Amino acid sequence: MKYNNLGRAGVTVSRLGLGTMNFGPLTPEPEAHQIMSRALDAGVNLFDTANIYGWKPGEGITEQIIGRWLDHDPARREQIVLATKLYGPMGRKANTNRLSALHIRQACEDSLRRLRTDHVDLLQLHHVDRTTPWEEIWQALELLVAQGKVLYVGTSNHAAWHITRAQERALRRDIVGLVSEQSVYNLLERTVELEVLPACREYGIGFLPYSPLQGGLLSGVLRREAEQTGRSTEPKTRRLLDRHRDRIAAYEKWCADLGEEPARVALAWLLHQTGVTSVIVGPRTPAQFEEALRAPRLKLGDQQLAELDALFPGPGGAAPEAYAW
Repeated sequence: MKYNNLGRAGVTVSRLGLGTMNFGPLTPEPEAHQIMSRALDAGVNLFDTANIYGWKPGEGITEQIIGRWLDHDPARREQIVLATKLYGPMGRKANTNRLSALHIRQACEDSLRRLRTDHVDLLQLHHVDRTTPWEEIWQALELLVAQGKVLYVGTSNHAAWHITRAQERALRRDIVGLVSEQSVYNLLERTVELEVLPACREYGIGFLPYSPLQGGLLSGVLRREAEQTGRSTEPKTRRLLDRHRDRIAAYEKWCADLGEEPARVALAWLLHQTGVTSVIVGPRTPAQFEEALRAPRLKLGDQQLAELDALFPGPGGAAPEAYAW
């Protein structure tokens, strides 16, 4: 396994990161523990979760699963870069969501308790909060850093101008600010190439793509269409499949001609993209994770990358040249 610095930060993370969104709802706890142990053995050190994963408000089921795995062998904690997120609703009462200083403090304390640790290495703001000023957000986060409960701060699902505003406010406070942004990025969804990726490169912010297989659509979905499970059965995913069926069919044939699995190619393509720090894979089963581990070994040549660009054209590069002169 190879490692990259997380943006301009000194900490290094594996080129593949372990996403845990399936742990609990789709992946039973014993299998989740098996996947985490295998990830550690394979050199994967970035473990990514969120307080809302598990999809039962206030319970943090996935964080609890990770916490019990860490508790089983305390030596594991210092071998991983543990990342979680906050923003989503964790209760029905006021101030149990978004990014107020009150919620940031409480959400962090609750995550630490569920994860059975005294600190998280990367605390990510799961979505932009248009109602809370960055001065308040940074004040709350600075306090958590000063208390040793958080080491680094990142964002997720933020537009380029949100990232810019956040980082400029951080610079005014003479603090490090953001070290990472996590957003959807894959062959089918390349919008971040317009402005998010350029903004991250400008500020030295690491980029962590999630949903690299677009809900399974890039994993050989047509070949297994009769037996689809998990996210590939969701209405949004089915609509995307109907919209892109011909393109996905051509992609699966291209991969077959190459002699490679579609999922491996999709992950490898991301690993070839400038600015990508670590690709977050979210396996549902140990077998899926084993397949993902093979991706870093697949090297795609310039001609192959060009052919994939032709199959899945992006926005045309960075803004404004992508749409103007």
